[in-house]
Amino acid sequence: MKLDSFRQELATPRTSIQLCLMGIVSGICAALLIILFRLTIDWLQVLFVGEQNDFSDLSPLYRLILPIVGAGCILAVAYVTGFKHYRMGIPFVIHRVKHFFGRIPFRTTINQFFGGAIALASGFSVGREGPSVHLGASSSTFFGQWLQLPENSIRILSGCGIAAGISASFNTPFAAVIFVMEVVFREYKIHIFIPIMLAAACGSVLTRIVFGEAQELSFIHFNEFSRWIYLYLIILGIALGYLASVFNNSLMFVMQQFSKINMINRLLLAGVLTGIIGYILPESLGAHFDSAHQLFDQDFNLSLLFGVLCAKFLLTIIAIGLGIPGGVMGPVFVIGMLSGVLLASPLGMFINDTSELHASFSLLGMAGLMTAVVHAPLAALSAVMELSYSTELILPAILVVVPAYVTSTQFLGNSSIFTRQLDFQKLPYATSSVTESLQKTGVLAVMDNKFTLLEENDAQILSHLNPNSETLVVQKKLEQHNEQQAAQNILFHLISLDQGKNEDTARLIKTVMQGVKHQATLAEVYAILEKNRAGAVYIYSNDPENIIGVITWSTLRNSLHAAHY
Repeated sequence: MKLDSFRQELATPRTSIQLCLMGIVSGICAALLIILFRLTIDWLQVLFVGEQNDFSDLSPLYRLILPIVGAGCILAVAYVTGFKHYRMGIPFVIHRVKHFFGRIPFRTTINQFFGGAIALASGFSVGREGPSVHLGASSSTFFGQWLQLPENSIRILSGCGIAAGISASFNTPFAAVIFVMEVVFREYKIHIFIPIMLAAACGSVLTRIVFGEAQELSFIHFNEFSRWIYLYLIILGIALGYLASVFNNSLMFVMQQFSKINMINRLLLAGVLTGIIGYILPESLGAHFDSAHQLFDQDFNLSLLFGVLCAKFLLTIIAIGLGIPGGVMGPVFVIGMLSGVLLASPLGMFINDTSELHASFSLLGMAGLMTAVVHAPLAALSAVMELSYSTELILPAILVVVPAYVTSTQFLGNSSIFTRQLDFQKLPYATSSVTESLQKTGVLAVMDNKFTLLEENDAQILSHLNPNSETLVVQKKLEQHNEQQAAQNILFHLISLDQGKNEDTARLIKTVMQGVKHQATLAEVYAILEKNRAGAVYIYSNDPENIIGVITWSTLRNSLHAAHY
């Protein structure tokens, strides 16, 4: 009974201790899995590379072979789990959140954990935010399914896991919360916001215990510059908007052109191309911030920087477009860093030394490019600010982020890379406003559990009916196909009384009810009843014969039209 009341509270869309508790549990589970994932990557790199994220010290032949071997290992994992389960990453998670309440298939999680770790350790230009989102959502919803919690709460738990995963991966709790609300859920509701904040905090605390307090961009400090340069920031944002459009279009072109090639050949081709480019230009391997920062922090070489930028751009498109498991945001950050530094070079015509601008423009480039690629301006701004511990970049970043976003969307018609991937993969992610609203409330929150269940015949049922009573009457009846067969199904009818005009005669009105599991939301009820705009459904717990409540069309309509602040 305690678990029943716990579920009923979670079915109601409001902030509660129960929901906060589940957010904390989800955050801890997701964070522990992400920490294990990060340790696995570090172990693989120390084992095969020698030093974390440093591919330049490897021999050219080793750099050539390493990505090919990595692609073979990814294929081996996919073969064991089944190639049909090779769907992962942020677009797939968005699809599952929107249409399956965040439930992630277990085998895709296995693929994401081992495939993502191998891809990141073997030098592919992918980010770990993709695996972090996938693994976080999967681990957090596991307990929700195990406890058979309402699906509206499982959806919130998936957001908690995603936030904790990103927070544990990058030590950015605030940016993780904003990312979930802006990119995955695309809404801001307090009852969703609070548990996600708690989960992100848990992720950050645990990752700091294991990996320390340092941020990944703490070595870059934003330096203030002259106010007249603020005008140039608008030009910088416009240029990044164009670059983002080229990036998204190129990535989708690769995905479309190679979609008919089987996965084995695609992944091996990605390994070969990555190995060849890594053989020539080792600085282009991986997607780590520190290696990119070294290119412009020490001996600044404009030609080398431009070459690495082009190689990184190409390697990211190859890896993501051909199906290597990993995220796109990590490499986009690195490309943004390099682009920001290169786009600061024209200012050399007006000032003597542009080296003081490199750190600041690298951060602004990251914010602008991520905004235009992913269409998440708040997430981009908060991530760069939190990664670099630089709150003073907020105003300059806004001057870059806004023109980058407007240029990309309005003038170039560039959509978010995630929605374009979803459209290409034919994975639905949009829902109607009615469905989205009804999905926030579980059936346990509004069902009528005060009903009379009868199994008598019609004459006996009449004696139990009272026209003035508000208690629902439900008849349990066995359905038989023929005289030789035993009863096949148990039907539940909602019984009402029609007394006629003169109230001297009475007849029973029987409404056949479909069953809905107790984990369902009002959206499933609406899908059943909205055609006739009448009737009722019954709610059952595990066994369809175990009826625990009834929801009528009038109850559903009142819930839908209820006023909300």
